[in-house]
Amino acid sequence: MKFADLGLSDELLQSVLDAGYDTPTAIQAQAIPSVLMMRDIIGIAQTGTGKTASFVLPMIDILAHGRRRALMPRSLILEPTRELAAQVAENFEKYGKNHDLKMALLIGGVQMGDQVKALSDGVDVLIATPGRLMDLFERGKIMLNGCDLLVIDEADRMLDMGFIPDIETICSKLPATRQTLLFSATMPPVIKKLADKFLSNPKYIEVARPASNNSNIVQHKVRMPSRAKREVLRHLLRTDNVSTAIIFANRKTTVRDLAKSLQQSGFSAGEIHGDMDQNARNAELQKFKDGAISILVASDVAARGLDVKGVSHVFNYDTPWHPDDYVHRIGRTGRAGATGRAFTFVTDEDAEAIANVEKLTGGKIPEFQLNVAEPAAAAEAPSKQRRAPRAEKPERKPRGAKAAVVEEVVEVAEAPVRAEPPVREPRAPRIQRDEPRPPRDVLPDLPSAPGEWNGPVPGFLSFSAL
Repeated sequence: MKFADLGLSDELLQSVLDAGYDTPTAIQAQAIPSVLMMRDIIGIAQTGTGKTASFVLPMIDILAHGRRRALMPRSLILEPTRELAAQVAENFEKYGKNHDLKMALLIGGVQMGDQVKALSDGVDVLIATPGRLMDLFERGKIMLNGCDLLVIDEADRMLDMGFIPDIETICSKLPATRQTLLFSATMPPVIKKLADKFLSNPKYIEVARPASNNSNIVQHKVRMPSRAKREVLRHLLRTDNVSTAIIFANRKTTVRDLAKSLQQSGFSAGEIHGDMDQNARNAELQKFKDGAISILVASDVAARGLDVKGVSHVFNYDTPWHPDDYVHRIGRTGRAGATGRAFTFVTDEDAEAIANVEKLTGGKIPEFQLNVAEPAAAAEAPSKQRRAPRAEKPERKPRGAKAAVVEEVVEVAEAPVRAEPPVREPRAPRIQRDEPRPPRDVLPDLPSAPGEWNGPVPGFLSFSAL
């Protein structure tokens, strides 16, 4: 089957051909005709299957007819992250170049003024993250009652990020008679409930088992102690024919530290994580896409939003805490028919996490045996070398012996000095000064029984003779 068989317009087909595509993927072949027929869709597909184009292409032809109105977008695409929203915007620019369509990107981390101005001029396609959309809606800067087409992308990721209540609110503000397309890699009960509530007689399309693995990706797990991770990573980067790689870590601090370590080791590495503002993240992504850097260290904020051609390797520096994230991480390689390799580092603490990943993917991940043992040994060697001088007490004995001899000599030399009476002379005056006492009214010394007081009478006591 070719794109020409899917019912797309000639102008759109030309844009697709100019982009270098001729044959649709499985999800595209099944979804595009149904979207053009104005049917609601539930699309279950793993990442990297061409899912974005399966709704972008038919939307361009549908929106080619109609007119724009201020503050009232004609269609809405909800994305969980800024990176995914930017990726969809790039698709619209690429495939819609032969159409007179206006698009607005509504995401956090950028100035709101330009976004409001674009809405005021009227847009055909609004691509937004739920948080920023709700913010503008509550400020009265946008109206949703003119939106006839809604796309909820990466619905399971929306669930993970806590956006489901916002999505329900947004859906309630849209016209009841609209077309809704929902795409997700998995279908947990909450997402199924959402689909049952807001979709009307949808066509269910599933091109692969949920969370199944891309057959174009060769996967490995590498067991090691935590202290060996960096050395093993450097070894694989140097020996496994890596052209471009994305390295995922669970924590933002790990991302920063690892990127700095790789740079110090001579690798061309950048970083992207949630603590960076949007402009900085975009700059790092662009450098990676342009080839200015060949390695990108990332947190899961980028796991579902990166679409870079030719990524040869994905490294899970940390085994992901959530099994679904494993599928989305490794999906950054092996895209569009290309092959890729994915390595997951597994420590003793990751036993439960890797077991959950293998349970979700339906099979054991082959264990990769390093050809040499040096990486792990090298990781331990520095620490042992640093501890060795302190542990080698026999080597320090000569110094200790000399010190002991010196101390004995000092003791022999100083003993007569310390034994001389003049050494204690400073204390003698203090003893002499303490001897004279001012006269006090005291009772005469009387014999006393054991335990009875026979000292001076406190001044606060009074006596009377009877």
